[in-house]
Amino acid sequence: MTQPLLRVNDLVKNFALKGGILGRIVDEVHAVDQVSFDLSAGETLGLVGESGSGKSTTGRCILRLIEPTAGEIWFEGRDIVKLDAKELGALRRDMQIIFQDPYASLNPRMTVGAIVGEALIIHGLAKSRRAIEERVVELLETVGLGADHMRRYPHEFSGGQRQRIGIARALAVSPKLIVCDEPVSALDVSIQAQVINLLEDLQKEFGLTYLFIAHDLSVVEHICTRVAVMYLGRLVEIASSRDLYTRPLHPYTEALLSAVPVPAPRAKRQRIRLEGEVPNPINPPTGCHFHARCPIRQLPLCSTEKPQLKRAADGHWVACHLRG
Repeated sequence: MTQPLLRVNDLVKNFALKGGILGRIVDEVHAVDQVSFDLSAGETLGLVGESGSGKSTTGRCILRLIEPTAGEIWFEGRDIVKLDAKELGALRRDMQIIFQDPYASLNPRMTVGAIVGEALIIHGLAKSRRAIEERVVELLETVGLGADHMRRYPHEFSGGQRQRIGIARALAVSPKLIVCDEPVSALDVSIQAQVINLLEDLQKEFGLTYLFIAHDLSVVEHICTRVAVMYLGRLVEIASSRDLYTRPLHPYTEALLSAVPVPAPRAKRQRIRLEGEVPNPINPPTGCHFHARCPIRQLPLCSTEKPQLKRAADGHWVACHLRG
């Protein structure tokens, strides 16, 4: 079998909580709890779940924008957790990110040309000012903008245009992997479709690989090859997009899909309403993190034993004692 472009093994990220006059560590937030998955070249893997499930933290740990607490992150056969600053700096060319908020992710004091061209200067990809400008124009035209936009500032653009600038910035260094951290959630619905179509076109043109983080399942269904579902820091299900949407196995996945609006006016979908609220990640439930809200829980099994991801079918994995 071909080696995956990205392999994540037992990724853990805890955030320390400090308190008292001396600022000592009093507790920890368990943001990511032993997450493992593979991502093949040219694939789009969707990472979905409620707010606070650990999706964005997982993406940022993979890029080492946040340092993981434990685990392995293999990219093209190298464990990037063990790389030093110089080695990691060289690797930045191959791994980029598109941020969620197009308003906050662009420096308001820099022109669009400077924003997109900055990476070219840092990585020494252009030898002269003219070469930088030519490459910036090429990138802007690739994402649907024009050469005349180069001299403008971010506040002069709409949200969708700003996100296109962010995409151009990510493309500047010709990366192999792009982490899309909820890239359309801050945009109007009509603009979302345009940006999604752009990302698909760029993937075909440049052979890109996406880790697509989102909470909108309808968006994920459209763009993703496979989907991984997270709940309170853990992966609960991984499957192809078609299998997940037609035959979900985990009760949490079923509940998420039941909340997706049905486009046909007369079509009906039974809504699954979960009990209570998402537990506190400082003190998550024992056993299965979802058991307190699960409609099919079986006690004491679900409250005492942690379910492992197990293969339920070809390419379909689920972490549930009662399913699979």
